[in-house]
Formats: sequence, C-alpha cells, structure tokens
Amino acid sequence: MLVHSLHSYFLRPGDLNLPIIYHVHRIRDGNTISTRLVVAKQRGRELFIMNASFQQPQNGFEHHEPMPSAPDPDKLLSREKLLDSYLIDPQVPMSQRNSLAKSKLIPSPIEIRFCEPYEDFNMAAREPRQRYWIRTRGKLSDDQALHRCVAAYSSDLLGPETSRYPHQREGQALAVRSLDHSVWFHKPFKADEWLLFMIESPIASNGRGFTIGRMYTRSGELVVSVVQEGLIKGKMQPRAKL
Repeated sequence: MLVHSLHSYFLRPGDLNLPIIYHVHRIRDGNTISTRLVVAKQRGRELFIMNASFQQPQNGFEHHEPMPSAPDPDKLLSREKLLDSYLIDPQVPMSQRNSLAKSKLIPSPIEIRFCEPYEDFNMAAREPRQRYWIRTRGKLSDDQALHRCVAAYSSDLLGPETSRYPHQREGQALAVRSLDHSVWFHKPFKADEWLLFMIESPIASNGRGFTIGRMYTRSGELVVSVVQEGLIKGKMQPRAKL
C-alpha cells in the first residue's frame, strides 16, 4: 500500500535541540484502504497530529486538469544563482544588496527554479500566486513512498507565504505560520525529476491565509494536490532615527 492522502495540524512550535517522539496509532487495516494516526510529542506535549490514508493501487476512472504552459526549467536560474544576480543588479536597493551579501543562505536538499522573478526583497503588494519547478538535488531510489515524502516536505517550503503577497508593504514584516496542511497523491511520480508547483491563495480572512497548490510532472500529469491554511502575522517596523 502507498499513502494517498495526509491531513495535518501544527499545534505548537517545537525545540530543534530536543528529540521529537512520534506515536503511530493503527486506526484501520482494510483490503484496499488503511489508516494511521500520528501524534508528535516533545516534553510530553503534542506538537503535531496527522491522519494518513494508504491505498492498494487499483484501476479506475481518470481525468485531470491540464497543466498550463510554463517556462522550461532548464532555461531558468536556480534560486541560488538568482539571489547572486541581485548582488550586482542596480535595480535592487543598495540596502537590500548589502543585506543579501551578509545573509547566509542555508543549502536546501530541494532545487527550486522560479517561473517568475523571485524578489523576496520586494515588499510591494502583488497577486497571490506563484509557480516554480522543484526536484531533489540528488537521485533517489525507486521507492515511491520516499518520493511522496519528499513531495510532502517540498510542498511546505514556500507555499504558505503566497497568501501574504497582496498585503505586503514597505516597512512591514509579515510571516505565515502553518496551521493545517493536507496533501493528496494522485499518481506515481519521481521527486528527483522536475515537478511544476503552482500555488494560489483565493482568500485570506480572520488572520488566516488559505492556499491551494498543484504539482505536475514535466509531461503534464497532475500528480499531487495541496491545501494549506496559515496564520498571517505582521507588524510595522519602526522607522530608523535620523
């Protein structure tokens, strides 16, 4: 059996310096569908809960939304090269270039190539959507369970921040913290090959941002769907004294 859906809730922040204990509860074992409940604890307190459903592969009816056109990932810059280019771009404010030069970019196991310019220094309001290609930096085994784990991990890297785009303002610090996260795996795929991740946020309300995402293979197959809700927090930064 392979996992076909995950439904998670992030209850409270954890401590990176302490171990996390995962309790797995066997809810149901069926001939075609099985269910597990996972509870993550630290210091005896629940940090995270997740329902996972597993299915025996079977034939059935099929249809899917076609993949919209997107730039070829091989012709796009990696996130690292894109950020490096900003260091010598005169259109980027000098203060931002200095900040980028001093910042330490933590290497990611996931390679990201944006279809549109990724201007994390630009705090102007913009449409709540983004598109980018993702894949692992190295080759994975043929274990389909591993590829699904990687896709689930990748879906939480930048997706939730899409909901804050229309509300960005210069001098305002906004952050989005995941509240819940659901992932559906529709078909087999390879996470070490390019996947197009398309994300949009149709609504933000009551301090929560809602996002919907879809992952397509390079050949146009819809293989993963993602829905997330995050808590949007922000405050105006104090003006520097002259």
